[in-house]
Amino acid sequence: MRWVFRLIGLLIVIVVVIVGSLFLLPGDRIARIAADQISSATGRKVTMQGDTKISFYPVLGVSTGVVEVANADWSEAGSMLRADSLKIGVEPKALFGGDIRITGLEMVNPEIRLERAADGRVNWELGVEGVAPSGQSGGGSAPAQSKRLALMLDRALITGASLVYTDHGTGEVQEFRNMDFELRWPSYDGTATFEASLRPAGEAVRISGQLEQVGQFIDGAVTGVAARLTSPGGSLGFAGRAGLQPQLEGRLDIDIASTPEFMAGLGLGAVDVPKGFGRSIKGNSQITLTEDMRLSLRELVLALGGNQLAGAADIMLGEKVPRVNAQLNAGALDLSALAGADSNGGGGGSGTGGGDSGWSKAAIDASALALANGEVALVADSVDLGDLKLGKTRTLMTLNNSRAVFGLRELRAYDGLVTGEFVVNNRSGLSVGGKMNASGVNLETFLADAIDVRRFSARGDSTLSFLGAGNSVHAIMNSLSGNGTVRTGRGVISGIDLDRLMRSGDMTGGTTVFDEMSASFTMDKGNLFNSDLLMNLPLAKATGKGRIGLGARDIDYLFTPVLLEGENSRGLAIPVRIRGPWANPRITPDLEKALDLNLKEERKKLESKAKEEINRAVEKELGVTPEEGQSVEDAVKDKLEDRAKRELLKLFK
Repeated sequence: MRWVFRLIGLLIVIVVVIVGSLFLLPGDRIARIAADQISSATGRKVTMQGDTKISFYPVLGVSTGVVEVANADWSEAGSMLRADSLKIGVEPKALFGGDIRITGLEMVNPEIRLERAADGRVNWELGVEGVAPSGQSGGGSAPAQSKRLALMLDRALITGASLVYTDHGTGEVQEFRNMDFELRWPSYDGTATFEASLRPAGEAVRISGQLEQVGQFIDGAVTGVAARLTSPGGSLGFAGRAGLQPQLEGRLDIDIASTPEFMAGLGLGAVDVPKGFGRSIKGNSQITLTEDMRLSLRELVLALGGNQLAGAADIMLGEKVPRVNAQLNAGALDLSALAGADSNGGGGGSGTGGGDSGWSKAAIDASALALANGEVALVADSVDLGDLKLGKTRTLMTLNNSRAVFGLRELRAYDGLVTGEFVVNNRSGLSVGGKMNASGVNLETFLADAIDVRRFSARGDSTLSFLGAGNSVHAIMNSLSGNGTVRTGRGVISGIDLDRLMRSGDMTGGTTVFDEMSASFTMDKGNLFNSDLLMNLPLAKATGKGRIGLGARDIDYLFTPVLLEGENSRGLAIPVRIRGPWANPRITPDLEKALDLNLKEERKKLESKAKEEINRAVEKELGVTPEEGQSVEDAVKDKLEDRAKRELLKLFK
């Protein structure tokens, strides 16, 4: 803000010098003397081109041609200020001493260049400070000092203004074109009203409001202020108190129907905001900004286009990357957009029942992780993650350098409790991982939501360590690695009656009740592998091993129930192969495996008997009698060798 008031001070010097010369000199000499005096007061060369004209009626005033104020000596960008023309109207009594009351000030097509050098110097440091606390100029020419600068401005109008800000240290360049300003300041210590129209992206962005006790504000006091910014897509309003230090305290109101349109209107780009994360924003907060650029939000209430947040936050804006500390409360929190749901809230191929379409390949934009660092404590009544549904959630998110760690203090999910941590890392490409412990989870509803498996019902405890990488849900699920364990109590498998299967071979429906189950697993490249499943049933036990395709959404698993017939007798084993997509797997008995398991001894006996029959047939046909300890094959081989030798000797006789 300091550069704004330095420019105001520059305009005041121009007004005082020119008005002080009225009636005394011809217009062209007024221009030359005024330029010299202003140059002396500001330390910058000032030039006025064209005729300087004096008017007496209907308004006492002066108009000039092109006005230029030189830039800092270290700049190579040209003039700091240039305008096509300048018109000033004053009350006649200003010629005879006393306060200066400007009835009109108009500047046409001004071009302003603001620059910050690599060493921190700024080009708007001029030799004027505007209106001094005493009402006198802080320095400058004799004509300026001959007038009290208790400025009163009926109306100032600036049209077609351009502003270019260049930071040579960072290389940042910001341009604002075709801006219009109107200011009314009828009393020095009274209220000023202002209106501005900016067009950073083509469409008009309007700023309007009022500043109370302007003179005291310029002198450094905190005074009342009200302002509203209206951009395509919505508006922001503020009412409270402000100072130049900077200091700010008051109420902020937000009413944005379309955040992408609002941001685009401000020239910040049409940000693609996920549903529920502020695609529209409506709310308010009590805000305080202190001199050290600490922004405090209290009594914060936000509606984010599907999600509701309330709480408090402190944001350190003075750091290179803003630091946030917040405590937020939410009701039903919808984060399904993070799971790749489409922009209208659909599943995008990642919801349940989507076995054919697979996981969503929509790109996940995690760039927001780089916008801030800090800690955010969140309490939510429920959380919707797309496929997964969570209950009461208490988590602490720690964000540092594009890496967010969610400490799960309490996560109620599927009638159970989950603790641990979940990590989202976007430092060098997006990855997700975590370590979790779950107890008392309803596996029927969890498996239905997570992998669309609906045949298994039990409560279980589980451990899980996992890592996945990629810029979409599809890529992450196909890259998963890690390990875990599952242990359950009594449960039910629907769609198959293992007892009936083993006793009669009937595969037509039914249910299987088991007493307990345990298994461990590993994950690699999106596949889950298990080889130690053990399930105890009332009259049987079952083992299992195989692969579950977490990325491909398919399964190839061999489940082997064994019917128990007593402690000293061998049970009947009938393996069942489960194969196919999650949405519709085929469950069939593996007959080859069943024969191998149940008739292994009988097969060996049959193979041995068949071998003996073959050997007897060979002996009879070839007239071979094996010696003691010699196999039939060796005996046949020896006989064939002898015969070959005899035939070979005949050739030499």
